[in-house]
Amino acid sequence: MLGIQKEIAGIAQEQPTQDRLRGLKRIIPAGTIKSILKKTHQTAYCRRLPKWFMVWFVIALGLFNSNSYRQIFRWLQSFRKHNTPGRSTFTEARSHIGIAPFRLLYDKVVRLLATCHTAHAYYRDMRLMAMDGFVLDLADTDDLTRIFGKPKGGRTRGAFPQARVLALCETGTHVLWRFLIKPICRGESRMAQYLMRFLTKGMLLMWDRNFLSYRNVATVVKQQAHLLARLKSPPVFKPIQRFRDGSYLSKIYRSSWHRRHDKGGILVRIIEYTFDDPHRPGTQERHRLLTTLLNPKLDPAKQLIVLYHERWEEELTIDELKTHERERPVLRSQTPAGVVQEIYGLLLAHYVVRKLMFEAAKQEGVAPRSLSFVNTLRILRCRLPEVPKSPQGQALWYQNLLDEIAEEKLEKRRDRVNPRVVKRKMSKWPKKQPKDKTKPQPTKSFRRSIVILR
Repeated sequence: MLGIQKEIAGIAQEQPTQDRLRGLKRIIPAGTIKSILKKTHQTAYCRRLPKWFMVWFVIALGLFNSNSYRQIFRWLQSFRKHNTPGRSTFTEARSHIGIAPFRLLYDKVVRLLATCHTAHAYYRDMRLMAMDGFVLDLADTDDLTRIFGKPKGGRTRGAFPQARVLALCETGTHVLWRFLIKPICRGESRMAQYLMRFLTKGMLLMWDRNFLSYRNVATVVKQQAHLLARLKSPPVFKPIQRFRDGSYLSKIYRSSWHRRHDKGGILVRIIEYTFDDPHRPGTQERHRLLTTLLNPKLDPAKQLIVLYHERWEEELTIDELKTHERERPVLRSQTPAGVVQEIYGLLLAHYVVRKLMFEAAKQEGVAPRSLSFVNTLRILRCRLPEVPKSPQGQALWYQNLLDEIAEEKLEKRRDRVNPRVVKRKMSKWPKKQPKDKTKPQPTKSFRRSIVILR
């Protein structure tokens, strides 16, 4: 009987604790994770790595992206002798838990944060949203190349397989609200149809010129949202009515045949403009915007031109994720399911940071985007291991965390532009070929292969 009790005590000692994770329960509640795991019929792979812990572990892969599995475990757990699992154990536990819990958790937890009082989050009574995509480099394995593919173009085929991610972003808070993961060959314009079904009445969507199509505009109108989009040069828009601010009403059609016969056109407003600053890119070039905001008295042309540049906030959000949070040049996962799971972890970790910034900004009375994402991420990495065990201590820890984040204010952005160039474009080394992956390995040890020349 005593031996059984000792064995049970030993097992209990090996179980991870929730002490450090309870500090973030306001963002991702433990009860939500457990209910989702129950719904997906998850079973534990290892008694040292229970399923609830592995959900947090995958999120921590995004928070501590440059660290190894064992080091991330140490950030989440206090030290206990001989209780840190090996890398293969973490890999198998990740594989066992799959993707479904993270998909459900994202839909349940991640929400739009801005209120009507949040600075830069609304235009009139419309919530500002943006849609844009980015790609992530993956490990160069045969499975990932087969599923996701490598980019084509330029001098030769891309070096790494890539996953394309298209996201719908709340520009005022930088929350990546909904997203879609596809192989690199899938175009963003086709992927947009999935995300636009989440649009609701009272949203103003902004996108870049590659998304424009009759189908996409029709979907936005069907969702009772509004659109402000950049145009490429080719589409033809014949003026129907011109306004004093220089904009004019026109229609967008499904095809040239529909345009000639005026069948099924959607009424839109076109704004054409240029710049007279010789040092600003695009000076003396014709720029065009398309919008479903048809009243020039409510929405003057110049005001919409300035407003469109709020779309750049999603570009900054992508930079937060790809450059500062994802410190590795290539995702660590070696399987297709692992890649999708890791991307969910990155985006959930980004939401954790952004939610903390939103609460700190609200407490301080400033705009969420006026705080530093990089410094918030560093503060969280530093303070997470300090979470106390008592509920009172955790509440104080959380408040101190918000106070510290609130001090990391950014300087006012300068009105400037930078060229989109890189310093290093070419390499003197030959490109890696498939034959280089299967290069024969040495058959002798280094010492045995030495031949002394006399």
